[in-house]
Amino acid sequence: MVLSAAQVADFAEQGFLVLPDFIPADRLAELRARAAELDAQLRVTDADEVTVFSTTDQSHADDSWFLESGDKVRGFFEDSGDQLNKIGHAMHDLDPVFSGFCRDTGFGDIAAEIGMDDPALVQSMYIYKHPGVGGEVTWHTDHSFLWTEPRSVVGFWVAVDEATTENGCMWAIPGGHRLPVKSRFVRDGDSTSTEVFDPDEYPIDQAVALPATPGTLILLDGALPHWSDANRSERPRQAFTLHVVDGATEWSERNWLRRSPDLPFRGFEPVLS
Repeated sequence: MVLSAAQVADFAEQGFLVLPDFIPADRLAELRARAAELDAQLRVTDADEVTVFSTTDQSHADDSWFLESGDKVRGFFEDSGDQLNKIGHAMHDLDPVFSGFCRDTGFGDIAAEIGMDDPALVQSMYIYKHPGVGGEVTWHTDHSFLWTEPRSVVGFWVAVDEATTENGCMWAIPGGHRLPVKSRFVRDGDSTSTEVFDPDEYPIDQAVALPATPGTLILLDGALPHWSDANRSERPRQAFTLHVVDGATEWSERNWLRRSPDLPFRGFEPVLS
């Protein structure tokens, strides 16, 4: 068992679980180095094909560079245009370093212990939050973007750097996963829209900060409202996120994320060498 019975119960109750020192320093260094290599490669991409990623204006949402990234490894820039905001969204299947990391660090055991019958890895992101330019990630739930019936998505968030309230650590609403999800991000052909079920804000006055030391793993229920501020410090806040759904549920064809038939969703079994 990776998790104790008490930790499984705490995750079910709070909607999140913080596991310090879960990832050893050498694996974090491996991720950081590989991300730097990918960063260098992605910067030479045709400038006409890159996208600025921002959760505050969603201008990327109808961009083919974003919409076709579900089965690719692509870079997305900050508003400044000279630094990456993140790399996504299929490193877990297409890059040997990230694929190995996702599949041999105990995530699969955790997925089983929290009740996933047939876990499928659907999205991965290396997120930068560079000092002074790393943008805010607005309040959201992962289920809104990775919809299944019934709800099943779980986020595995790993702190590569220390995350603090100054450099943009996550905040979450304890027990907020029991609230109705307020919106859904859907795709219709080459365009997207947001279906709003409830325009009122989540009770963010109840939110708590989730600071994390390097190597901390934070599990996030798909319906848990969470947020991170811009990085207003002089310190980086790099992190890696993997999103997993239960293959026993129904994946919505209205989700923005699409995969080629040649690259179906896979589980935690090794797929790359």
